[in-house]
Amino acid sequence: MQKSIWKKHKVIILGIVCLLLFSQEASYVSADTNSDAYHYSYWGDTVPAPAAYEATAIITGKKLNTVPFKEPSDMHVTENQHVFILDSGNGRVIEMDHTFKLVRTIDSFEREGKEEYFNNPQGLYVTNKGHLLIADSDNHRVVHLDEEGQLVKIVAEPKSDLLKTDFIFKPLRIVMDKGERIYVMAEGVFDGFMEFSADGTFSSFIGANRVQVDPVEYLWKRFATREQRSQMVMFTPTEFTNLDMDEEGFIYATSGDRGKDSIKKLNAQGTDILRREGYQPPQGDLVYTNEAGSSRLIDIDVGDSDMYSVLDSNMGRIFTYNGDGYLLHIFGGIGNRRGQFNTPVALERSGDRMLVLDKSLGEITVFQTTEYGRTLHEAVRSYYNGDEDQSSVMFAKAAEMNANLEYAYAGIGKALLRQKEYEDSAQYFKRSMERQGYSKAFLLFRKELMREHFSWMMSGLFLAAAAFVTVIIVRRQKRRTANADVK
Repeated sequence: MQKSIWKKHKVIILGIVCLLLFSQEASYVSADTNSDAYHYSYWGDTVPAPAAYEATAIITGKKLNTVPFKEPSDMHVTENQHVFILDSGNGRVIEMDHTFKLVRTIDSFEREGKEEYFNNPQGLYVTNKGHLLIADSDNHRVVHLDEEGQLVKIVAEPKSDLLKTDFIFKPLRIVMDKGERIYVMAEGVFDGFMEFSADGTFSSFIGANRVQVDPVEYLWKRFATREQRSQMVMFTPTEFTNLDMDEEGFIYATSGDRGKDSIKKLNAQGTDILRREGYQPPQGDLVYTNEAGSSRLIDIDVGDSDMYSVLDSNMGRIFTYNGDGYLLHIFGGIGNRRGQFNTPVALERSGDRMLVLDKSLGEITVFQTTEYGRTLHEAVRSYYNGDEDQSSVMFAKAAEMNANLEYAYAGIGKALLRQKEYEDSAQYFKRSMERQGYSKAFLLFRKELMREHFSWMMSGLFLAAAAFVTVIIVRRQKRRTANADVK
């Protein structure tokens, strides 16, 4: 009797231990894990991953010996790694050098002999020449200052037949291309970004989002009366949430679309040319709870070699992709630990560092790449620059650090494909579940095989054909001889 009770207790204890182990493992690989670093597999499951970045410093107004930041909303890093912060609540722009030392503060400018100030500015962009463009939101204008902080021009009250008569211009985000055309994300504009010529004249809209239609709502409208339809909500495109520009003048943008098109790369015609060749389209988290909801991407930063990072305001995570749309790594989160945020609003690269601006806390968290992050970035850069040997080595090293990084095997496969090592390339593509690459490598390997063995294959076919003909001739000759003997 006691033995049977003990056996039952053993079963119960074993079951509890298994449940505890399972729950610990599940929490480790979940998208809501306490670990900030994870990855998504080919099948869309969360898997453990090494950290690509680690938090190393916090920058506040106090550390700069200035007034504390008050609801900062944007920042920009220049080619010489100077950091510009838009301290919206204090109506100023703060410039730091690459060591995060205060350089200057711009809180006003002179216009026609009078001092003017910013009123709740929300967007900031700094050109390669050092010119500043500030989206002075509550003053309903864009202020263009030169590298000395002197006024160049004011863009305000755009006039056009494309705009409604009661349109109120409230710029929120802004960029400028090499031709000094200005692209503005404005509040309440659903037709895309507003494009202004070099002299500040409004010219057109660019890159409008598609209208997202609810099938149930659409069906209901089909059967509703005219009066009922007039009271229903209209189908309108979603607004963009941010934009950035790469070295070639392409606009990268994020929008409120919670799906496959939440990130776009727009050419001069406003056409989306973003490559989505990864295992899943770039969109942030694939796994999420109903309570938290899907990712809401509110900022994007374009780096070198076509790599770009996006910021999710829902969960405070940063997702980095390569130019083909493969997910490279994930880090960050909402919380109180170092490397987590309260209300992240902007991100920028500064060399091997990533800066994330927190609006509520009024601080910048500085992240430095880890060995894993540097290895993976170097692999992508090497492949982008055509250095297949180095790329293959670095991808192999990254795969050693993270066996769950299926993209690394695809990277090795692509490098080998360029080196015309088709057989090995096909094997790596197969391991990475990269079907398109595998098909291409296998086809080229088959062609190469045919080319190498074509001569002896044709010789074999010729000999086989000759032997076949010889056999037929011999048989016919024997038949004729046999028939002659019978006669």
